[in-house]
Amino acid sequence: MRALSVSRRTLPYVGIGAVVFFCLVPFYWMAVSAFRRPSDQFANTLLPSPWSLKNLTSVFSSTNGFGRALLNSLVVAGTTTVLTLIIGTFTAYALARLDFRFKNALLAIIIATSMFPGISQLVPLLKLFTDIGWINTYQAMILPSLGFCLPLTVWNLSVFFRQLPFELEQAAMVDGCTRGQAFRKIIIPLAAPGVFTTAIIAFIAAWNEFIIALSMVNKKEMQTATVTIAKFTGQYGFDQPFGTQMAAGIIVTIPLVIMVLIFQRRIISGLTAGGVK
Repeated sequence: MRALSVSRRTLPYVGIGAVVFFCLVPFYWMAVSAFRRPSDQFANTLLPSPWSLKNLTSVFSSTNGFGRALLNSLVVAGTTTVLTLIIGTFTAYALARLDFRFKNALLAIIIATSMFPGISQLVPLLKLFTDIGWINTYQAMILPSLGFCLPLTVWNLSVFFRQLPFELEQAAMVDGCTRGQAFRKIIIPLAAPGVFTTAIIAFIAAWNEFIIALSMVNKKEMQTATVTIAKFTGQYGFDQPFGTQMAAGIIVTIPLVIMVLIFQRRIISGLTAGGVK
C-alpha cells in the first residue's frame, strides 16, 4: 500500500517531466545547433565544441536582410493585434450584451470561419489582391491575418463580457456615466485579463504566419522573418544553412518568450477566469 501511495504521488511529476522534456528538447537542440561552427552542424554532441557565434552573426549579414524582415514581422503582427483588439472588443461586447434573433447562430458562424484551412483561402485572396494592386504590401498580409485572428478574439471576449454582471454598468450609469463611459471605465478594466490573453494569442498567430506572407509578397524587402528564414542560402549558395536558420529561429522566438514572461500573470488569470463562480 505504501509503495502504491508513493507511486501515485510521483506519477504526476513523472508525467509533467516527460511533457516538459518532449516540448523543450527541440528548442534545446535548436540552441545547440545555433552555437556550433558551420563545419560542425551535423555533429551529435550534446554541447557545441567549440562554441561559435558565426551563425548568429551570419543571420544579420547584408545578403539575408533579416533585420528588415524582423521589422516587417513586427509591423504586420503589431498592426494585426491592434486591429483585432479594437474590432473584436466592440463586436464581442455587442454580442454579449444585445439580444437579437439568431445571435447564437451568428456566434457559431464566426467561430466556424476560423476552422477553414488557410490554404483554401489562398487562391481567392491572391486573385483579389492582384486585381486591386495589393501584392507586396503590408495590408496584403495584415487583412488575411486579421480574418484568422478575429473569430477567436470575438469568441473569447464575448465569453468574458457575458461573465460580467450587467448591474455594474447600470450602477455606473446611475452615477452619471454614459454607456460608452461605463464600457471604457468599468468593463474594459475588469476584462483586462481576457484582453491581454487574446492579444498575446493574436500576436503569436500573426508573428508565426507563413503561408500568406510567402504567397502575397515576392519582394525581399517586404518579406517577414518566417519567410526570410525559409529562404536563407548557405555559404556556397546551394548548401542548406541549418546553423543560420537555427540561430534565426532563436532570435524570432525571443520576443514571444519575453512577452509571455512579462504578462504571465495576466495570461494565467485570463485563462482561468470563470473557472470558479
